[in-house]
Amino acid sequence: MFKAITQDLQAVFDRDPAATSKLEVILTYAGFHALLAYRLSHRLKEAGVPFIPRAISQLARWLTGIEIHPSAKIGKSFFIDHGMGVVIGETAEVGDYVTLFQGVTLGGTGKEHGKRHPTLGNHVVVGAGAKILGGIKIGDNVKIGANSVVLKSVPPNCTVTGVPGRIIKTEGDRMPEATMDHINLPDPIADRFEALEREIIELRKKLENSR
Repeated sequence: MFKAITQDLQAVFDRDPAATSKLEVILTYAGFHALLAYRLSHRLKEAGVPFIPRAISQLARWLTGIEIHPSAKIGKSFFIDHGMGVVIGETAEVGDYVTLFQGVTLGGTGKEHGKRHPTLGNHVVVGAGAKILGGIKIGDNVKIGANSVVLKSVPPNCTVTGVPGRIIKTEGDRMPEATMDHINLPDPIADRFEALEREIIELRKKLENSR
């Protein structure tokens, strides 16, 4: 558990340019606090300790605004940026080097039993306010744009935006950490409007030339 906490701490410095010292992160970063509580509650849950893991989870939710179920499985170097409103459900699985921004939900779609929360691969970035719902799989190196609602599985090396989420870009190579942001994403609707506008202009030119 100590090794995982150390990796979580290092992830803050790797992905947040505002982090200036370990003391600052340990004392003031709500995302790191929520992870500390999760690592402890998860260890107790795996040991079969009743009630206490859930109590720790709820206390952390009250203190940080981040809810992580003790039964969720989270890999190494996990980073929650700001974090207010983040919810990670009971059967959710999160890979290594994953980044979540504020307001992200890894949730279910109803009262189904069994695996009802999503599985995220490695090096996944989920933008602010995005919702990933159901027992779906998000492949490695996927970027999910802010406020997207993802209801279907996504293959590796893709960019997803929209409601419902649509794959708008596929990349063959893993994205380096330096590009792991959720701002510079394509806008498929705006691109389509621009294409239609160009077609209308061309049609007008043809009509004017034919007179």
